[in-house]
Amino acid sequence: MALSDLQIKGKRVLVRVDFNVPLDGNFEVQDDTRIRRALPTIKYLLDGGASVVLMSHLGRPKGVSPEFSLKHVVSKLEELLGKSVKFANDCVGDVALDITQRLKPGEVALLENLRFHPEEKEGDEFFAGQLAENGALYVNDAFGTAHRAHASTAIIARFFPVDKAFGLLLQGEIDALSKVMSDPASPLLAIIGGAKVSSKLAILENLVDKVDRLMIGGGMAYTFVLARGGNVGNSLVEEEMVSRALGILNKAEEKGVEVFLPLDSVVADSFSADANTQSCSTGEIPEGWMGLDIGPESAERFAEAVRTSKTILWNGPMGVFEFEKFSNGTFTVARALKEATDLGGYTLIGGGDSVAAINAAQLADKVSYVSTGGGAMLEYLEGKELPGISAMTE
Repeated sequence: MALSDLQIKGKRVLVRVDFNVPLDGNFEVQDDTRIRRALPTIKYLLDGGASVVLMSHLGRPKGVSPEFSLKHVVSKLEELLGKSVKFANDCVGDVALDITQRLKPGEVALLENLRFHPEEKEGDEFFAGQLAENGALYVNDAFGTAHRAHASTAIIARFFPVDKAFGLLLQGEIDALSKVMSDPASPLLAIIGGAKVSSKLAILENLVDKVDRLMIGGGMAYTFVLARGGNVGNSLVEEEMVSRALGILNKAEEKGVEVFLPLDSVVADSFSADANTQSCSTGEIPEGWMGLDIGPESAERFAEAVRTSKTILWNGPMGVFEFEKFSNGTFTVARALKEATDLGGYTLIGGGDSVAAINAAQLADKVSYVSTGGGAMLEYLEGKELPGISAMTE
């Protein structure tokens, strides 16, 4: 059900948000992106005459841990929302209900960290029922946890057979992903990067059936170069993954998928920001040297492929962009994504490092969509069903 289909006036709406934000040493919010992304749903509900009860997890606490209390998030939420927020010191039982059941339309309450109870991650049905008592309607707006069958996402939906909906953020994530995976304008290009090929193999195996072009960068590219018989020096490789990497390359060839691997690399004599560097052919990296970025020729070739594609998915950087000497490949691709968007292409960026890179390039508002859920997006791209999403349509 869409949010606009819910009758919200005068109702208490229980909203699962993703306020799993980084805190500094003084327990102040360091990056409020996830809170900002939840605001449209919260404001929509308040403007429609509802009262709003928010629930989330924060970190990975072992039982009740004061440093992971969501009370640290309240002042930032109040600042962004422009109104006061009541805080409940627990998410279930009388402590929570004393606050949530007294809410008036237009008021907001935040419940304590769901993961202070082990039943949250266990997907406990009784605990989900206790959570459900905090609202008359349920809205899931937490894409970041959609791939987990937790009590507050997948299990709680059973207690709201009809009175449930996706929030605006989660609906936006689903729409963005289906635009790429189900109904893309072609050519469809997937840019997959990052350090380890093992964490992305299932995605590559699923994508090779769907894309027109496949671009592989980052540390994971060297396993593919090795699979093709290249010399990769001391570059990061996972030798046990070579045969699967070769299988992907062979399948791509059978299907007529154009594969882009870096032809040249920026290599270093150590993994550090001030290492000595040189550029060389990716298949001829000298012993003692390691590839830490795609080379200048590859960066331009990759950028041209981005500009001439109509639908582009980017997950994973092209190199160690945190070190300036090895940031050119990633930022060249980021700039090309902006240009592709300007030319009418659809560009979807997801995964923690890619999001960090597009933010560092100050281009996040110049692409079509930036996803908030790293793990959830990866599992979606692998072709897996996400319990937090499927539970809402049952």
